[in-house]
Amino acid sequence: MGGVALICCATSLGFEPLPAQQQWSGVPAVEMADVTLLHTAHEPDILVRAVTRGLSDASSFAFLPDGDILVTEKEGRLRVIRDGVLDPAPLGGIPPVRHGAYSGLTEVVLHPDFARNRLIYLTYATGGEAPRIALARARYEGGELSDFEVVFETAGRPIGASGSRLLFAPDGSLFMTVGGAFNLGGSGGRAQDGRDHAGKILRLTDEGGPAPGNPFVGNPEYLPEVYSLGHRNPMGLAIHPETGELWAAEHAPQGGDEVNVVLPGRNYGWPIVSYGREYRGPRVTERWHQEGFETPTVVWLPSVAPSGIMFYTGDRFPGWTGNLFAGSLRVGRILRTGHIERVILNDEGEEVGREAILTELRQRIRDVKQGPDGLIYALTDEDEGSGVLLRIEPVGP
Repeated sequence: MGGVALICCATSLGFEPLPAQQQWSGVPAVEMADVTLLHTAHEPDILVRAVTRGLSDASSFAFLPDGDILVTEKEGRLRVIRDGVLDPAPLGGIPPVRHGAYSGLTEVVLHPDFARNRLIYLTYATGGEAPRIALARARYEGGELSDFEVVFETAGRPIGASGSRLLFAPDGSLFMTVGGAFNLGGSGGRAQDGRDHAGKILRLTDEGGPAPGNPFVGNPEYLPEVYSLGHRNPMGLAIHPETGELWAAEHAPQGGDEVNVVLPGRNYGWPIVSYGREYRGPRVTERWHQEGFETPTVVWLPSVAPSGIMFYTGDRFPGWTGNLFAGSLRVGRILRTGHIERVILNDEGEEVGREAILTELRQRIRDVKQGPDGLIYALTDEDEGSGVLLRIEPVGP
């Protein structure tokens, strides 16, 4: 399987399955070519290259200084890609995880001082009757893991269905998302409960404790790790390159997916305010906005199930400089509609345009990152060894 596929033009969720008559079960997966030529706005011609194949239920990836790439697979495997080749043997030392639609081994990031301390950080769902979201760190050296330790676990009621993203801030603190506030069976209210980590964005030290300066430290109504609340299922984090603000993407049920500028101590409203509908059809709430809650910066109607997000700051795609990119798992709960959302922002961080790219590939995009080479990499979320790490390249030099 090789060559270049030419396809013209560019335009996940799924916590509950759709009724069988509404699913596009007849829509086949696209067999990925080694290289696909696509046409998009502002960067008319791009190449989408399949860098590495053979991944299963992949969730996150991280670039190592030596050029290798670490990849998490939600079933509990941490994989290594060397020179574009997937090592067939997962790294040892990962404990058993609780694997589900959202949960499992979901995130991997490097410590800011990785070159010196060789530390990586992972999030995963623990097993047993009372599952939690665990934050662990380990030393990665010589192609092996050592000194694996859990430095933080969520408190409150068990969280059985949630992924978790991590992002180190410029000041060295560690942001961690915790979802699980799905509003199914009343769980949505957990996002408003300050004594429960579900539906929150946390701010931690690299040791796993509450970061100094957190907004609720000393307040008995809140856990000290809480940075913001009122989130449903946040699945993407990025630092704005100009303002230094934290941006986060989160899933609503049907419609009302959001990107928010996350400020300390603020409440983002779920489930009291929302643009979304429940999976069976009725609105989550009749209120889209209410005093005391933050208004989202970007809203998707219908849902695109946003996953990893990034701001493009490189020089390989000058037409995309400063744009926000978000992976999409699927649109409107229709199978095989995943892609990447490109959101164009003005100097005030307000949306002025958007474009869906890679739609022709019909892949669930779980994570998207800018590489050290200034190119854009995307991770597809497919099972049974069908997952691919993609690289978007300009046509020409």
